[in-house]
Amino acid sequence: MAAGCRETSLPGLRHARMIHRMDMLKGKTAVVTGAASGIGRASAILFAAEGAAVVALDRALEVEATVATIRAAGGRAIALVKDSSAEADVAGAVNTAIKEFGALDVCYANAGISGGLVPFLEETVERWTEVLKINLIGTFLLAKYAALEMVKHKRGSIICTASVAGLRSGAGGVPYSASKAGVISLVQTVANQLTGTGVRINAICPGLIETGMTRPIFERARERGTAAKIGQLNPLQRNGEPHEIAQTALFLASDASSYVNGQAIAVDGGLSTSHPVVMARK
Repeated sequence: MAAGCRETSLPGLRHARMIHRMDMLKGKTAVVTGAASGIGRASAILFAAEGAAVVALDRALEVEATVATIRAAGGRAIALVKDSSAEADVAGAVNTAIKEFGALDVCYANAGISGGLVPFLEETVERWTEVLKINLIGTFLLAKYAALEMVKHKRGSIICTASVAGLRSGAGGVPYSASKAGVISLVQTVANQLTGTGVRINAICPGLIETGMTRPIFERARERGTAAKIGQLNPLQRNGEPHEIAQTALFLASDASSYVNGQAIAVDGGLSTSHPVVMARK
């Protein structure tokens, strides 16, 4: 094993054989939404493993299990069973970070829902409203309240989960794709609005990742015996795992990305490099 590396003992990252333990977030405080499962859970656990104190927020009770995992490994974390799209809850999460840990250095607006794959002509205002509320308005709220605190100290990293579906058609339903395109635009616009403040904001655009949100896709494929075909349209020809997105979030949260700002970074196995086609069988 290379020097400076060791096997992780955190259950949320068992798929990662080895991670660098350099305390990349030592002394920092982070708020992570959607932390009950998937990308949010993996990121909260990794942030804590790298030295951050974490405020983990989710409306699902499983967020408490995420925090229990962090504490069992010796990390510091607080669970908030709250709504990431409710202004009072988001403002409260930022206040909790400051009150309990003394600062806010990183926020990861990760919470989101898919809205399903409903044909455009059958879409409803109610479904659009719900998807936009959680995916876009919730992201705006955390970015705003985090920035209000961060600009006081002339530093901070805001991270948002967008999607390759926000880059072009073919990776999600209409309201979901529109909401994620909105997140990308939000990041680009806010980066310029925060000029001179020292606060950075970036988006991650995951490809097909196995999470609670995408689980039905994987379950249907396994039931049909076609699980081996999942992810076949990207050059790596596989789906991604939450810990792989968490590693990108860690980079953006850390000082290693100090000159990265206003970007939408695709972590998708190469899917967004082309217009995907079904490859001919060999």
